[in-house]
This record gives sequence, structure tokens and C-alpha cells, in this order.
Amino acid sequence: MTLAELSPAERHREIAAGFTARVTGAQDWDASAPVAGWTARDVVRHLVEWLPGFLASGSEVTLPPVPSVDADPVAAWQAHHTAVQAVLDDPKTADRILTNPHLGELPLDQAIDRFYTTDVFMHTWDLARATGQDESLDPVYATLLLSGMEPMDEMLRASGQYGPKVPVPAEADPVTRLIGFIGRNPA
Repeated sequence: MTLAELSPAERHREIAAGFTARVTGAQDWDASAPVAGWTARDVVRHLVEWLPGFLASGSEVTLPPVPSVDADPVAAWQAHHTAVQAVLDDPKTADRILTNPHLGELPLDQAIDRFYTTDVFMHTWDLARATGQDESLDPVYATLLLSGMEPMDEMLRASGQYGPKVPVPAEADPVTRLIGFIGRNPA
């Protein structure tokens, strides 16, 4: 099965495993990341810190606190992704709804999948680049994400969540095209 064919819980498990491999392989947490002003540690911090507030503001889900990213980014990530996986594996999650003023109402597992798991996927490249590890990502899933994001280009840029597109050759592979689209220089 491809990543696109998996359930939100299964997809998170696979994508988080790829990010975990980069987290456990990181040697220099102060290395510059491809996101301006971020270090490798900040990539982990971003993923660990934004989701709890997103969930708490629109659902009854409260993720448990995790160790400090400053003190131990590996422990922070491990605790965080384990907690997210527990939410996704919980049979009750299928009936939970996330309500957000910008998004409306979404099934909770789909909201996590659409906004968080895809973020983990893209930031896997950032952490790999920052720490000199394998930057490979699933090209089929990269194509799927890019095809969903391209029609929202103007809105995504206006949100401030993505930098200006970085031009890549027309014949570039799907991962390179996705990375350039989200404002990273894949060169």
C-alpha cells in the first residue's frame, strides 16, 4: 500500500517513523535548518508545540506534556508522537470532531492527518537536510500533497506558513518540486 492508501492512523505511524529515524540520527541540534532562523531543534519544537494547542482549541483532546525540546529533543519527539498515535489509534477518535473557525468541522483523525501528519512529512526533509541525513521522501505522497496545495498557492503564501516558491527545473522529481513549492531551496 502507498502512503495515500493508508488510514490516518497508519499514515501517521509510517510518516512519524521516518521523522523518528532522522531525530534519533541527529548529531547536531544547533545545525541550521532550511527554514530561515530555525535550527534542527526548532524543527522538532515546531512539531511538538503547535499541535496540542490546535487540538485543545477545537476538540476535547488534550495531549500530555512532553519533555523539554531544549533539554532532550529526542525524548520530546518520542513522547509527542506516541501521544498523537494513541489518539489516532483510539477507536473513539472516529467519532470525534475538530471545530475550527477557519476550517469548519472536520473528523478529528482527518484534521490531524491533513494538517499535522503532512507537516511531519514535509519537515522530515528539513530535519534531514539540517542534520546531513537521508532526505528521501515518498515521491507518490509528495505528488499528492503538491497537487492538493498548488490550487491554494495564493492562500498558502498569504498565511505566512510558506515562503516564496523556489524555482526548480520542470523535470525535477516530485519531492524536489514539493520542497521548492513550500519555499525551501532543494539545491
